[in-house]
Amino acid sequence: MIKIAPSILSADFSNLEKEVKQLEAAGADMIHIDIMDGHFVPNITFGPGLVSAIRPHVNTAFDVHLMISQPEKYIDDFIKAGADIITIHAEATHHLNRAIWQVKDKGVKACVALNPATPINALEEVISYLDMVLLMSVNPGFGGQTFIESSLEKISRTRELMSRKGVDIDLQVDGGLNHETVPDIIKAGANVLVAGSFIFSAPDKKKAIQQLRMV
Repeated sequence: MIKIAPSILSADFSNLEKEVKQLEAAGADMIHIDIMDGHFVPNITFGPGLVSAIRPHVNTAFDVHLMISQPEKYIDDFIKAGADIITIHAEATHHLNRAIWQVKDKGVKACVALNPATPINALEEVISYLDMVLLMSVNPGFGGQTFIESSLEKISRTRELMSRKGVDIDLQVDGGLNHETVPDIIKAGANVLVAGSFIFSAPDKKKAIQQLRMV
């Protein structure tokens, strides 16, 4: 099943309560929350306080993407704030296995993300413990970027790795997704689609979500 995870990086920050309510009403499967620290990526966004502030307003799962250095320092704070899924970058920690279990031991789903230049062998020793893998199809830090075409082969190879390891989990892709890029992304093996500007720039969020789900 294709799942849609709108990224609030493209939302109206002055009215996030209204925005997340609209996403839930529009049928979003999860709400993707990009956490950036200005160090691991060249931008700064939200902290756990914002996550806890919008958590009471919707029941949709919060997919919290930690684009931060030393994520293990902050994992517990984001779980307390209401995260349902925590995504950790393989490049951001020296002890990836420990960080994954820090998430899972709290009863929260764990995901590992890879930047475009990071090879998928970074997943070999941990993929059996994961609930989802996230492949970045742009270099993280800003919304509205163009999809990196070589990501398609990486998506296929990641799905092959899952099959080889006997792992049936979600494969998420983030960066440059729209009605033109999504068909090939799904064909390559992804089933969770993160989209920001495509959904938030549309006059009707529900139609935009349906358009991505049905391509």
